[in-house]
Amino acid sequence: MNAAHDAPLGIGIIGSGFIAHFHVRSWQSIRGSDIVATHSRTLDRARELASYAEELRVGTDVTPYDDIAALVRDERVDAVWVLTPNHTRVDVIRAVCEEVRSGRAALRGIAVEKPLGRNLAEARHVAGLVEESGLRHAYLENQVYAPRLTRTRELMWARGASHSGTPYLARCTEEHSGPHSAWFWDSQAQGGGVLNDLMCHSLEAGRFLLTPPGKNPGDWLRPVSVTATIASLRWGRERYAAQLEQTHPGVQDYRTTPSEDYANATYTFVNGDGEPVIVEAMTSWGYVGAGMRLSFELLGPEYSMNANSLTGDATVFFSRDLQQNQGEDMLEKQNAEQGLMPVIADEPAAYGYVAENTHITRMFTDGRQPAESLDSGVAVTELLMAAYYAAETATVVHFPLDLTDYVPAVARRAWHPRGSTQENGADA
Repeated sequence: MNAAHDAPLGIGIIGSGFIAHFHVRSWQSIRGSDIVATHSRTLDRARELASYAEELRVGTDVTPYDDIAALVRDERVDAVWVLTPNHTRVDVIRAVCEEVRSGRAALRGIAVEKPLGRNLAEARHVAGLVEESGLRHAYLENQVYAPRLTRTRELMWARGASHSGTPYLARCTEEHSGPHSAWFWDSQAQGGGVLNDLMCHSLEAGRFLLTPPGKNPGDWLRPVSVTATIASLRWGRERYAAQLEQTHPGVQDYRTTPSEDYANATYTFVNGDGEPVIVEAMTSWGYVGAGMRLSFELLGPEYSMNANSLTGDATVFFSRDLQQNQGEDMLEKQNAEQGLMPVIADEPAAYGYVAENTHITRMFTDGRQPAESLDSGVAVTELLMAAYYAAETATVVHFPLDLTDYVPAVARRAWHPRGSTQENGADA
């Protein structure tokens, strides 16, 4: 291995965008591992992230790289977190795994940010490359580690399900006003729109809530069917399409070939007790409120739970007479700086990043497989592709079905909802 087992696990961060900074922030609350290296396509960006890690004291002498192979061969790097844009995912994973298979590098594990691929073929390819390398692996789905979900799930199953039966309905929603970076808006680079970007969270949170602690959702829940709707509601309007042109030059014209900014899907499963259960997932890039809104509900025969991120830890008020600079210092995707505002004191902890990275680093240190593996990432991608197919065809899609070669019309820029008579599907 690249480091002695009694030394802190050395983490290499591949990717330098918004989510990489979020992960680095989470390490302020994590013991037993340090960030030792960063990577970006440009050395300046890698240096900036390395400096940020050192400023937060989550790493010492953090080495910046613009070459993935060099980072992986760094003797201090024991595990890598892959946090690069979706369209780079396969090439990045291939580069990491090639160093490991060749013996030029020795890693204990690899963690890959959601979604695992832009489509099922890519997700399976990523998982296959990692499997062939022999590495322990983790799928970075932070919401299933969020305290608001892990604690309430424990209570629901211990106090509710054990007495009156298993839960039967999970409703999960994630909404905000749109992504930070240009590539998210590019349906080819991202693999679609808000369904691929956010429903991976809501779907996996729903599967998590409906599965008893200690069980794998893939073993407990057998998918039966899905219905779905996708739409271009806000960002296809003239004013907002023009705004995208200004803020993200080069992004596709959302007047004619948008990504979907609204998606909902209803998944029916059969659980381990043979009972029908449902996950309702809804996501949007069209929510304009205080900031990002995450909401969760779980219903059972004699019990229920609900959680909403915008309840926050506190509220603050700033009057109209105060001049405020734009920022996200109160919560992610903040849309205002005046009025009555919720505050989330520690977003990396509240959203699950601290617990996620604590669990994964401990598993890698101990030579064990993390709970949320790349197998979970493949399963989620397959379910997302089924939702796209259901929305395109305006049908109820039944499992199993072969989606190996399927690429959503949105990702092919063949979806024209504002110029088509079929609002939710692809042009014929």
